[in-house]
Amino acid sequence: MFARRLDGLERRIDHWSAGAWEALDRYKQKGIGVALSIQGHHLGLQRGAGAALRDLCPSRLAKDHPLGLRLSSPDHPELTRRLVADGVILPGLDDLPDNEYRERAEGAPAAVMLDVRMLFSALVDADFLETEAHFRRAPDVPAGHRRPGAALAPDRCLAALHAHVAALAARAGASPAMLDLRAELFRACLEAATLPPGLFTLTAPTGSGKTLSMLAFALEHARLHGLRRIVSVLPYLSIIDQTAATYRDVLAGVASAKEVDEWVLEHHSLSGTRGTASDLEIDSEVARRRRELSENWDAPFVVTTSVQLLESLHASRPAACRKLHRLARSVILCDEVQTLPVALCLPTLATLARLAERYGATVLFSTATQPAFATLDGAVRKLAGVGWVPREIVAEPATLFARARRVAVEWPRDLDSALGWDELAGELCDTPQVLCVTNLKRHALRLHAALRERGQPGVFHLSTNLCPAHRRAVLETASTALREGRPCRLVSTQCVEAGVDVDFPVVYRAWGPLEAVAQAAGRANRHGRRAGGRLRVFIPALDSPGERAYPDGAYEQAASVTRILFRERGAAGMDISDPTLLRRYYEQLYGVSRPEHQKKTLIEAIEAQCYAEVAERYRLVERDAINVLVAYAREAYRELADEVRREGVSRSWVARARPHAISLFRPRPGDPVRRWLEPVPLLAGAQRGTAEVAEDWFIYLEERHYSPEIGLAVPDQPDCLIA
Repeated sequence: MFARRLDGLERRIDHWSAGAWEALDRYKQKGIGVALSIQGHHLGLQRGAGAALRDLCPSRLAKDHPLGLRLSSPDHPELTRRLVADGVILPGLDDLPDNEYRERAEGAPAAVMLDVRMLFSALVDADFLETEAHFRRAPDVPAGHRRPGAALAPDRCLAALHAHVAALAARAGASPAMLDLRAELFRACLEAATLPPGLFTLTAPTGSGKTLSMLAFALEHARLHGLRRIVSVLPYLSIIDQTAATYRDVLAGVASAKEVDEWVLEHHSLSGTRGTASDLEIDSEVARRRRELSENWDAPFVVTTSVQLLESLHASRPAACRKLHRLARSVILCDEVQTLPVALCLPTLATLARLAERYGATVLFSTATQPAFATLDGAVRKLAGVGWVPREIVAEPATLFARARRVAVEWPRDLDSALGWDELAGELCDTPQVLCVTNLKRHALRLHAALRERGQPGVFHLSTNLCPAHRRAVLETASTALREGRPCRLVSTQCVEAGVDVDFPVVYRAWGPLEAVAQAAGRANRHGRRAGGRLRVFIPALDSPGERAYPDGAYEQAASVTRILFRERGAAGMDISDPTLLRRYYEQLYGVSRPEHQKKTLIEAIEAQCYAEVAERYRLVERDAINVLVAYAREAYRELADEVRREGVSRSWVARARPHAISLFRPRPGDPVRRWLEPVPLLAGAQRGTAEVAEDWFIYLEERHYSPEIGLAVPDQPDCLIA
């Protein structure tokens, strides 16, 4: 019957359950991972519990199939005989490695789930590639298979990196002390690269050259230990652009532009939109090749987001899991790791620890504000067997931070000294070049309006109310003003903090989590060109007793722990350049927030080996969001809107639309914002309101609501926008 299905003569045939049952029947517990992978190669990974596995029995499915499908044959022994006759079941397959699934699942459930996902990844990638080869018999590609990605050439790349760093030092505008510190960090990373693969941390101050030093570690480590690729993982798109550009600049010394474009793979929501590519370029062979490589990460350098990597490591669907086997014997560089939500620490650390232990990967956690994840080692062991005990690359981080101190921090006199918005605006008016970071968008908007009302020159706003293309333009304009010594007063939400390369003499930061305060300090005197920078921490005055002061409960909890430390130590004891202060802060935060008691339903799903539920509950961004095309660049907006109405959604259209789109929380029924949102049709020539539409793409209909200064301003609905 399945042969008839391949010929298009049958439909609704279950062709996976027989193979899954054969793995269970033949290999018992050793075969559970194999069975789940076979069962899930179309459906996605399901459940590893005994009851769910027993439901794969052919006699049960023949009577009552949960999906209403028919089996290839209800006579399982006959199918087995045919497989043996065809030589499909070969001698030696009984010799699977020992893998007592249920016993290990009880003691290390997250580790077992990763093991199954890695096997599943290899299977579905091979399945996708063979299917693609079947349908694409190109004469210049042997057997119709796609050309494999380039191999990592660490010797050549290291030589290029050394030349690049030397050239940077020769023309850098940083102070001699900062250049010495960067050189020392670079050497420390090269020395640490000689250690065996495993878990590492890099705790180094902002502006100390972590991006290039991490790359040096990864290349030397890969050279010495035969690792296959380098995966750079970052939390925000704004710093992904910077990192990918840095990698390309380095590699330009040893490869052509075409080679570099294939070596450095960006995989994130704005992939394929770098530069000013035309429609023709987006649909070109280069773009097609980039799409191929992104499907299974078959490239020597991958630059991606925390969402893409971490949610894939906890996914259940074939497309999301397909690339995971590429992480084996790779160097995974996780930057700005302080952004990892406390509620997801344990499953994340457990999965990454297993990746290093079993699959020869090296995982490096880097930040200026290193969380005390090692204190969670015992809780991690309950999920992975192996715990979280990384090796720190910098021998004495405290000494490094003391040498890098270039910002004086002014804390409030006391915790009751709130600063009103008008008073704050007055202080900013007296400071020609200043960055002010607030906790909430409405605070940033209010302060920005107060500065504009006072007629101040060089006033800018930055938040996720602005689409990515708009945010890049604001940062470029502000950076130019800073370099040229012109007035620049930038009012921003937290989106400016992690990794964004701006250098202000003075920074104001609303009271918040200690790591956020420290990150804000990294935007002051970043390159050490001035005698000293200044960071002023202030407590914003609220307009009413019930006014919300922080984005969410976790953020507010972290800000409260900062208050506890301030009461204990006073301003004199709040040295953000001291790593021991950050360690104490995180220890108290974990003591208050109790990561082991958060996300109970997620942990229970891991313990129950329910892959689909884990995938649903492991979310770095909790609330469902939609993409909305906005009128930042009016001509581009109208062209994109007209095109999608006429032709429907395409991969090319999405790639070009993303830089001109913002994220909104998915509106609930009756939300007034719905009147401004037009659903995007999926098919060409569809009539509005009558055709199938995309679930996550909309056009914002009122152009006037998008301001060149503050981005999208939905009337009377400030809370519908992503914080």
